[in-house]
Amino acid sequence: MDIRPYRVSRRDSFDIRAFDTARTDGFHDKEEAARQLRDNVRRMAELQDRFYAQDREALLIIFQAMDSAGKDGAIKHVMSGLNPQGVQVTSFKQPSAEELDHDYLWRVVAHLPERGSIGIFNRSYYEEVLVSKVHDLPATQKLPARCLDGDLWKRRYRQIRDFETYLDENGITVVKFFLHISKGEQKKRFLERIDNEAKNWKFSSSDITERGRWEDYQDAYERAINETATKAAPWYIIPADKKWYARLLISEILIRRLEKLDPQYPAVSPEQKAALKRCRRQLTDEKD
Repeated sequence: MDIRPYRVSRRDSFDIRAFDTARTDGFHDKEEAARQLRDNVRRMAELQDRFYAQDREALLIIFQAMDSAGKDGAIKHVMSGLNPQGVQVTSFKQPSAEELDHDYLWRVVAHLPERGSIGIFNRSYYEEVLVSKVHDLPATQKLPARCLDGDLWKRRYRQIRDFETYLDENGITVVKFFLHISKGEQKKRFLERIDNEAKNWKFSSSDITERGRWEDYQDAYERAINETATKAAPWYIIPADKKWYARLLISEILIRRLEKLDPQYPAVSPEQKAALKRCRRQLTDEKD
């Protein structure tokens, strides 16, 4: 698969309304896509095993999307073969009172992945330039007046770029996915959640309220992506109308990123090899 059309790594290069949310780039066979996804899951498990053993790098995967775009399903299906010991999934909801008493990056820092691990953020610090921007929440966040003066959002985009540069320079590779769904597909999925009792729990009346701000959110996502896309921390725009294709594409991108990091099992020194031989000899000489 050619992942280049989905990568945004320079500023002011993404047009959200020109992007086809239903594109599949020639893939039409869902069964074949499912087979490829299974192969990719196995390949990711192999790479993760080396990644965990090497214990040098860390990988932070960020999922952002409008409601019902498929973040949870993508995490469940794409990451299904990974060793849970080396993966941590964190979902960021509305900030608590304690979190609002700190800067907006405070709550995410404690959840950054350690070396050898993969961290997955289901929503992230980007909510501060998405939901907070659409609903003008900084005015309610107890910030001092001097922090609200001027172009607050321009400062936040710069802060996020700086934060992600800091992560990259300290061994944490950041991969950001925007699952881009059409308004028509969202409507279809909302109706399925309402009509299917087993999915009622996924739906809230607030989803309709947020849907009413659709264009505001499109503008907020476009601006956030264009302002924070960098070579070190690129965005990948995932067409999310076809879940089966979105999951396959995500798996392909993650494999490429892990392969680029090229994790290796730790080298064994001559002394360690000699010790292993002695241990093997001791075990084989044991009497049952």
